[in-house]
Amino acid sequence: MNEKNHLFSNHALKMLLIPLVAEQFLTSLMGTADSMMVSNVGSAAISAVSLVDSINVLVIQAFAALSAGGTIVCSQYIGQKNLKKATESARQLLLAVASISVLVMAVCLAFRTPLLRLVFGKVDAEVMDASKIYFLITSLSFPFIALYDAGASVYRAQGDSATPLRISVVANCLNITGNAVLIWVFHMGVAGAALATLGSRVFSAIVVLWLLRSPKNEIAVKDYLTIRPDGTQIGMILKIGIPSGVENSMFQFGKLAIQSTVSTMGTVAIAAQAMTNILENLNGVAAIGIGIGLMTVVGECMGAGRKDEAVYYVKKLSGIAEVIIIICCGAIFLLTKPITTLGGMEPESASLCFHMITWITVVKPIVWTAAFIPAYGLRAAGDVKFSMIISCLTMWLCRVSLCIFLSRHFGMGPMAVWIGMFSDWTLRGIFFGIRFHSRKWLEKQVIQ
Repeated sequence: MNEKNHLFSNHALKMLLIPLVAEQFLTSLMGTADSMMVSNVGSAAISAVSLVDSINVLVIQAFAALSAGGTIVCSQYIGQKNLKKATESARQLLLAVASISVLVMAVCLAFRTPLLRLVFGKVDAEVMDASKIYFLITSLSFPFIALYDAGASVYRAQGDSATPLRISVVANCLNITGNAVLIWVFHMGVAGAALATLGSRVFSAIVVLWLLRSPKNEIAVKDYLTIRPDGTQIGMILKIGIPSGVENSMFQFGKLAIQSTVSTMGTVAIAAQAMTNILENLNGVAAIGIGIGLMTVVGECMGAGRKDEAVYYVKKLSGIAEVIIIICCGAIFLLTKPITTLGGMEPESASLCFHMITWITVVKPIVWTAAFIPAYGLRAAGDVKFSMIISCLTMWLCRVSLCIFLSRHFGMGPMAVWIGMFSDWTLRGIFFGIRFHSRKWLEKQVIQ
């Protein structure tokens, strides 16, 4: 195809994708740094933060999916050159996430103790007390993280991923600084960690909402208090966001099931699996940034009625993601031994971690890209139910059930987790490949 006639030039793609990749790396690295700082407080604090964050991530993923629905709707209207409808969709997205996140916050605040007991059962009193404090404060941040995600998604729908990156850089620095001051200077423990998180999220939400008011934006959102619900617009956003939210939530439930299985394997396996998870996340975050950018690209192509270009960009960005995965897997493989040594891991755990990373380095470049990147394009075209069904099925059949079976009946240890993961990736790649080449996803309609 002739590049000059495309909606996105190579330069425009670079401007969209590079900040997204950088933001994914930043978020991952800052999350790791955050955990390391909290680890200085003590074992009860570490356990409390880890337990509560497993709930928080579930909630935050749901908000992210809802915001992704807004990205797709706005980008399709932009593809149609209908900025009035795009702006109205952005306003409705902000109203929807504000309303839902406040409701979720209220439920978590009112029932935080029963929720914690339901999810975690009987834990040490010290851990439960710390969990209550951390959950109380972090729950207050739900509306702010939801509004930031929504605002950032509106910017990405316009092809501007640099502005969310700049906000994220400052917010993460504030979070790390807040942790250092509140934990190490004022000795506030988990409360300090939670307040630093709350402060950074409040900052992010206020700044993104303020910047969205600028008339320089393609989509400028003003007069927030005058926004009134529009059932049609909200319905379109939820039609995309709810299936994606279910998919993300099932993924997090699956992770919890796997964690409970690994927790029975002994301290060597637990430590090795924890470090392997961190390293595997790092070698994939850049490619996930490409997938997030693909939603904007395919959304605009579909809105403009350029279905052939949507197909072209799914293939092109999948190729870019594959190159990135190969580079990142190779880099992480080379860094694994130095990281495990500097991290002070026991030799047996470090050896097991290296063994698993070796397998990931071999398998991930072969099957991961096909399993994840085209799916972003399918969702952007409105094919969200197929993605939800396939992802949930492969998650529970392979990643969870196969992992539990191999670990319990064959004593394979944490390697069972990765065999289940590799099977999940492979099956997903096959199903999404068939769906992509069938072109049925091009027949979906998001906007009316």
